[in-house]
Order: sequence, then C-alpha cells, then structure tokens
Amino acid sequence: MTRNGNLNNMAGVAKLPSVRKEIRFLPIRKANLMKLFNSLSGKKETFVPNDPSRVTMYVCGPTVYNYAHIGNARAAVVFDVVFRVLRHEFDHVVYARNITDIDDKIIKAALETGDPIDQITQRFTRAYNEDMAALNVLPPSVEPKATEHVDGMLSMIADLIEKGAAYEAEGHVLFHVPACESYGAISKRSREDMIDGARVEVAPYKRDPADFVLWKPSTADQPGWDSAYGRGRPGWHTECAVMIKEHLGETIDIHGGGQDLKFPHHENERAQAVCAHEGAPLARFWMHNGFLDVDKEKMSKSLGNVLLPHDLVESMPGEAIRYALLSAHYRKPLNWTASGLDRAKQALDRLYRTLSTLPGPHKASGPPESIRKALLDDINTPKAQAGLFDLARQANSSDNDQEKARIKQQMLAAGELLGFFQQEPESWLQSAGQAPDIDPDEIERLLELRQRARAAREFEQADQIRDQLEAEGIILEDGPDGTRWRLG
Repeated sequence: MTRNGNLNNMAGVAKLPSVRKEIRFLPIRKANLMKLFNSLSGKKETFVPNDPSRVTMYVCGPTVYNYAHIGNARAAVVFDVVFRVLRHEFDHVVYARNITDIDDKIIKAALETGDPIDQITQRFTRAYNEDMAALNVLPPSVEPKATEHVDGMLSMIADLIEKGAAYEAEGHVLFHVPACESYGAISKRSREDMIDGARVEVAPYKRDPADFVLWKPSTADQPGWDSAYGRGRPGWHTECAVMIKEHLGETIDIHGGGQDLKFPHHENERAQAVCAHEGAPLARFWMHNGFLDVDKEKMSKSLGNVLLPHDLVESMPGEAIRYALLSAHYRKPLNWTASGLDRAKQALDRLYRTLSTLPGPHKASGPPESIRKALLDDINTPKAQAGLFDLARQANSSDNDQEKARIKQQMLAAGELLGFFQQEPESWLQSAGQAPDIDPDEIERLLELRQRARAAREFEQADQIRDQLEAEGIILEDGPDGTRWRLG
C-alpha cells in the first residue's frame, strides 16, 4: 500500500516520465472524499493534507503518574482509528503521541509514594502502552517524551520573549495572552469565561489575568533544569508545542485530543506556537473526542467510579472494550455501562462466529465501499460497525462459497480499519467459551420469540424457550435493559 517515490534524486529530461508516474499515483482523489469536523471552524471540512506524501497528526498522550482511565482510552482508540484510516488513504502518515513525563502531578505522586520520579514515569509509560496494546491500539510513529525536549522549550521561550509575546517575572516566564489576537479561536469562549475556566491564579506579577506559565521555578527537592531564568521546569502547554515542531513541523495537518483539552491546553499551545512561528497555524484541523461518563455520572474518585482498562481487561477482552468505545460517534458523549460492554462482547461473538463459518484464507482484501465511506465521513464508527453486521447477514444468507469468501476478506479488511478481528475466529470463540454448535444468531432469534411471547402474556411458550436454551447450556438474565445470555 505504501509507495516510496523519491523525487529529490530525479534530474534531467530522461527522468521526467518517472516523475509524472509518481505524481499521478498520489492519492488526491481519495483525499477529496474525506471530511473531518474541524473544531477551529466549527464545521465539517474536506480534508486535503498539506503534503499528501507526508500526512502529519499529533495527539496529546498521557501524563504518566498513574494508570490511564477509560476516558483516556477513548481518545487513544478514537485517534487510532483516525490513524488507520489515514494510512489506508495516504502513502505516508507520521503520527506523534507524546508522553508527559514532567508535571506537578508526577511530582506529587513521587512525594506520596516515596518512589523516584523516573521510576514512576517509566512504570506508567510501560503500563499505558501495554493497556492500549490490549485494546488493539497501534503504536504511534513517534512517541516523544517531554524531558527529552527541554532545550527546544527554552529556545522557544527565548524567542517568544524576544518577540514581545512573553516576559520574565519573579522567576517565572509567562506568555502574554493579548499578544495573540486570535486567542480563543478553538474554544469559542469569551475572555471572562476563559479566565474563570482556566482557574488561573491572578498573581501580582502577571501583566494580564489570562497570562499563563511557560517556565516556573523549581525548589531544591523538585526536578529542574538550569536556564537563563533560573533553575526550573517547563509548563505543560510549551511541551506539546515544541514536540510538534521538532517531530512534525511548524504546521501540522491534524491535532487531536479530548474535549477537555480544548481549553486551556490547546488554546495555550496554539497561541504560543502561532506567535513563535510568525503567525503560521499550529494545525490545520483540530479534532476533539467527546466526554465519557459512567452510568450517566462524571468519573471521579469521590464517586468511586473511575474505571481503568488495566483492570477491565482482566475480565473482558480488550477488543470488546474497544468495540464499546467506538459504539458512539467520537464527537458525541459516551455513557459507559456494564450492560453496554456486555453487548459489545456479544456483538463481537456474533461477528467472529460468522467469520468462523466462512470459507477461504484468513486474509483481508479491501474494505467494502460503504464502510470506507462511513469512516471517511468524519470517522463514523457506529455506521461502520453496522456495516459489519450487514456483511455478516449477506454471508449467512448466501449459498455461494466464492461470495462467502469475498465477504470474509471484506470483513477482515474493515476490521483492520476499525481495529477488530485481531484473533483467529476459533481462538476468540474458544476463549469466549462458545461451543462449536452454539449459533448466536439463532439464540437472538429465540430471545426475540420469547420476548414476543411474554408481551402477549403467553408465558408457557416463553418458559419453553428458556428451558430449551438452558438445556443447551445457555443461561438467560432478564434485566431492565432487556435479556442477556451467557454460557452456563
């Protein structure tokens, strides 16, 4: 799928035909089909990268002081799908997802546990990557660490001071927000709301209440670097701006992250980059995934409802967790429930069951155009998931082995875009405890008949269906969300 043409080495008239051949095969046609919602403009726009031969994307990664929670995992999974789709459509995609390994939360964790900071950051960086791998999240092209880019941060800070966009004050260096006329373009907030929303400390040394820290002093027991402003450490917003420039360039195609990062992080990140780079935009597209609640409540330690993929994968396949995370459109809120996770697992059971019955090699071809179009239309994963079941129904109703084999390859190809079907069907079904003669579609049909019988108050027939299923080792569990089944 990747075509590596090197135009720099081509010179002279004799090389012109091969130059034209390389240009002809750049995927401009595909790029014009892709639409993404841009938080900067507030609408869906056609995505055409600045350089189709090198598409660039940056997503804010974890602050490594503890395990990632399920909301963090939603962002990782969503932008993993974006990465997969981009790789399918373009020759070369460079995806950077950073590691924030210097932060006040990390310092606090070190004080509370007594562990060295580097031990904490290494442990939770490793845990994050292992947990995301369990959800079939691909490694990014590059994973820069903040501590490895402090020299670049100090260089950008010095540049901003020289341009009059930042200033020193009592051991701090602060960005002067009025220097960026377009400040607030991403979040669309008023100045008063931004000051309140940032919960900024209106320190006496600030020239403007909205000014934010680029560099802050470190005490003797805190990590720090020597600088022209004294021993200190960088601010969070500066870290990302510098890592983007270092690995992707001044202006990138896509910058992603959770809805909670729009303000203040992305506003502050963008403002300093725009001022440092003579007005050049930091990103052409800004993408943000929606919030995730648990049983309609915001996750919080006080409610005791903070869910960790690190724990969830102990009792549920990572692929089922991934399926549940993609069951709502990425920009919409997602309400996480145990029953929703069970439904995701059952959905994958049915799809794997269909794959296990189809002839031909376990090899992908190209995804069906309907699923590809769903994903090109602002990464519509619920529609793509529905498309998988359309394929399964076509396969189950076909008597033609060639047709079944073709559908199998399409399902696997669609699965590659969505991050599903990473196992052989037989392995999945074995681990799910499903006997070979259990047909999930038949069970669902019987459950529907039982539900109709109960609605018609024909309880004897409903009980007969329950007894029939229990005789085959199927346990039914009736609840407010409907009837679920499991193997006994």
